[in-house]
Amino acid sequence: MEVILLDNLKGLGVIGDIKEVKAGYARNFLFPKGLALAATKKNMKVYEIKKASFDKARKTEIDKAQNLAEKIGKLELSIAVKVGDEGKLFGSVTNADIAECLAKEGYNIDKRDILLEHPLKDLGVFTVEVKIYQEVKGFVKVFVIKE
Repeated sequence: MEVILLDNLKGLGVIGDIKEVKAGYARNFLFPKGLALAATKKNMKVYEIKKASFDKARKTEIDKAQNLAEKIGKLELSIAVKVGDEGKLFGSVTNADIAECLAKEGYNIDKRDILLEHPLKDLGVFTVEVKIYQEVKGFVKVFVIKE
């Protein structure tokens, strides 16, 4: 079943996209919550009329995300951790720890949007990628220091 998205949905698409989804998902989740419309001839005509506003809303979201990426790029987060005798960390620094530090700075970023290949297990300076919007990513500098 084809639907027109009325909201940004992770893993599915952005406002105005026309996507193929299973009928039950559309009928039981998307339609009742007002997240999508069926891609009928009537709705497609409405979509064509509103397409400019969808594009404008998407551009606004991208601009906001780029501004946030620039602000986050200027941040330098320090995370103090306990270290053993030989300089080994007790535990590691995870994406949840970085999300918590970002929240203290006033940026509410979901821990799943902080892209770490593996937890940080050494002292030092690391550049961590943060997914802000679908095609917009930022980078934050993380200093892992001794407590």
